[in-house]
Amino acid sequence: DEIFKGNNENAMGISMDIEANAIKISHHGQRASSIVKNMLEHSRTSTGKKELTDINGLAEECLKLAYHAFLSGRKGWRANDSQDEEHKTFHVDLVTDLDTSIPLLNINKQDLGRALLNIFNNAFQATSENHSLSDHAVSPGVQLVTKMAGDKIQISVLDNGPGIPATIQDKIFQPFFTTKPTGQGTGLGLSLAYDIVKAHGGTILVDSTVGKGSTFVISIPVI
Repeated sequence: DEIFKGNNENAMGISMDIEANAIKISHHGQRASSIVKNMLEHSRTSTGKKELTDINGLAEECLKLAYHAFLSGRKGWRANDSQDEEHKTFHVDLVTDLDTSIPLLNINKQDLGRALLNIFNNAFQATSENHSLSDHAVSPGVQLVTKMAGDKIQISVLDNGPGIPATIQDKIFQPFFTTKPTGQGTGLGLSLAYDIVKAHGGTILVDSTVGKGSTFVISIPVI
């Protein structure tokens, strides 16, 4: 109607509004889809099948899987992004410190693996955000540490991302709570990890300082 009236400026404004709204609808639609999918996974009944598992091997495998998935995701959005060469060669330093005295643990390997993948995914996302905001003086890094702590096995995941403000640290394990931009997170990853670790009789804690990074510590009793 505006075009037929010769109001090309108004027509252009309406077109831009339509485009912006379409992008918002797409983002919210993807987020809704992810939430539903994760809700189904979150509430699914576990087989409960446990098996003797090498915790070091499982954690290291999940670290590598999460890293490859993270890099693949970056390649996807970089395809249409005019980033400079430094951004295109982005990588994260991976460091492992594994306690070889840890015994085999009777766990649900699939479930605990999912919990670890979610934590590693958050760590890589954090290092990426910090790299984008900083002057790149510090290379992005994620560290995996395992050790015996009395009658428990501790799995620690450290990152040098932007850190988590103290005001929200007690909320990050709540379902649907997320600090990620719209369409990039459902807020169920850490909540799912928390429930899985709890089902194994363990605990998961976070220690974080803004500007320095975060450490997630999973403790599981040796049964």
